[in-house]
Amino acid sequence: MRILFFILILLSLQSCIFFGSRQNKHYKSVEQIKPVDVIIVPGLPLFNGQWDTLLKARIVWSNFLYKKGITNNIIYSGNAVYTKWKEGPSMALFAAQLGIKSENILIDTIAEHSTENLYYSYQLAKQKGYKTIAVATDPFQCALLQKFAEKNFKEEIHFLPIIYDSIRNEMKIQLTIDTTVTVATNFIPLEQRQDYKERLNGTRGKHIKKE
Repeated sequence: MRILFFILILLSLQSCIFFGSRQNKHYKSVEQIKPVDVIIVPGLPLFNGQWDTLLKARIVWSNFLYKKGITNNIIYSGNAVYTKWKEGPSMALFAAQLGIKSENILIDTIAEHSTENLYYSYQLAKQKGYKTIAVATDPFQCALLQKFAEKNFKEEIHFLPIIYDSIRNEMKIQLTIDTTVTVATNFIPLEQRQDYKERLNGTRGKHIKKE
């Protein structure tokens, strides 16, 4: 428990570089090189087939960046992890309702941890020939993934932490999707497939199958 406490403290301190005025700083930095070829949006579980506030914020933020011309394309990443709905495909359905064109949406259904969201989406981006890549998610997850990006990729991965004031009005929107089309077959929740240590290793990127 003491080790976990110190890890949380460290992440909290690190995440400060993505909060407050720093969020705008990251945005303005990427704005200078816009449009980036693609942004990566890590998934979250759907509960009862619906998005919660944080998942909604990630999708609405990606739509904001798309409409502002910050990015040309978006990868929504995530398998069915803790609930039976595949995260990437479900997010893509919501995004399409917001007006993002289908030809600009890519989906990763391999990832089960945040580091895997980044790694496998990066591989997908490279397969498509994309060069400039950014991660668009909440500030805390940006902090979690920054060190992983610096360690595992030679090129720069940009980060676009959510600027909540920018999407306040859009967060009022209510959308529903046909989640029957994103249900995983033979679904088994992650906590039944991996014990705590295995899940922690997954969060650290230890389960990634590198080519």
